[in-house]
Formats: sequence, structure tokens, C-alpha cells
Amino acid sequence: MDNVPYLTADEMREVDRAMIEDLRIELIQMMESAGRGLAALARQRFLDGDPIDKRVLVLCGRGNNGGGGLVCARRLHAWGARVRILTTHPAEAYLGIPEHQLDIADRMGIPITQLSTPTVLGDVDLVIDAIIGYGLTGAPKDEAARLIDLANDFGAPILSLDTPSGINVTDGRAPGVAIRADATLTLALPKVGLQKDGAKDFVGELYVGDLGVPPELYAGSGLAYGVDPIFAKEEIIRL
Repeated sequence: MDNVPYLTADEMREVDRAMIEDLRIELIQMMESAGRGLAALARQRFLDGDPIDKRVLVLCGRGNNGGGGLVCARRLHAWGARVRILTTHPAEAYLGIPEHQLDIADRMGIPITQLSTPTVLGDVDLVIDAIIGYGLTGAPKDEAARLIDLANDFGAPILSLDTPSGINVTDGRAPGVAIRADATLTLALPKVGLQKDGAKDFVGELYVGDLGVPPELYAGSGLAYGVDPIFAKEEIIRL
């Protein structure tokens, strides 16, 4: 789609700000849309349209990207998949809406394991990468870096949320370790770094998912983009 603009990280921050402060569309609503779209793409692209009894490992950081991954986890669980969640931090380190999403997943009985806890993960059909989102600054460290290495070594297909963890969405560079995804579902509008030559080996197939942003929002708030209703016919578009 040639008429779709690509945003920098700062421009996406402005979109999020305008959604929350100007339109009063809450972060939890956008997170639900992100996680639902991610689960739908996982089902369609990687689970043969039928998630029942498919083994899915969801890797979650403690930020908003991780919160979207937790929504995806419970959606796939509700659709019959055998979901496990692996977190970068203990539950008490999750705050705000990601904490709320983690609590829901726990109440639903989805197995949740912290990375530092020894565990046997076994084989999986799909890995969901929701470790780090577009807010990446510098190279991934500590638990996030370890989880990225684990995902890349796992041998299963990887679907990333918004950006492969470790990729800077503005310049397309990997300042440290980064997920090598088979597909990436970026949100609202694609990010400019994801089309850079250096990022292509990490992004895989690039999709954009509807976050509920009205097209007219992109024309204001200092963005000045003319955007058509690109999700009029479907909520997920392959670029």
C-alpha cells in the first residue's frame, strides 16, 4: 500500500498521547485491540486457522508491549491453544495495566513462569515476542536480552508485536541482540525503521493491525499526515 505513511517512534508516541489525552481512548482499550489482533494473526498465519491444542509460548516484558502479549495469550488460551507465558520479571515487578493483564492471565489458569525460574519448556508450535516495543532505548539488557537469545535459539516460528524486540523502530538498527521474527504485526501505522534494509532480516513478513486510531487524528497533533481508512475492509493488512 503505497499511500500508507511510516512513523518514527516519537510520532507514534504522539499518536498514543492524542488517543489517550485528546480522545479519551484509554491505554487498556488499545492494548486489548493490539492483543486481539496479534492472536488473530497467530491463528491465521501460524496455527492453520485452528489453535486448539497448538503449543504457544508467549514471551512478555513488563511494559505495554508485554501487556499486549498477555492479551494475546489469554485470547489464544480461550480459543483452545496450550499457552504458556514466560516473563522477564517476577509478577510484583509488573505495574499498572500490564500488572492487570498478568493478573487476568493468572486467574485464567494460564501457566506463567519467570525467566529466572528453572523450567522445562518443551516443544512449541509458535513463539510470540512481546518483550520490548517501540520504546526501545539502547541495547536490550539482562532478562530481556536473555529472553531474546532464548527465542532465537528455540527453533520455532516467531511472531513479534509491533517490532521485533531489540530493533529501533526509527533507524531500523539492532544496537544489541534482537529477535529474528518470521512475521511482525506493527500497530496503527508501520514504523519507518521496519522498512530499512538492516531491519528486514529481523522483521520477516510485515503486517499492520488496527489500533482504533481515527484517520483524522494523523492530520493533527503536529503529524500532518493524510491517511485513508486503511482498515475499512480488514483489521490486519500485509505490507
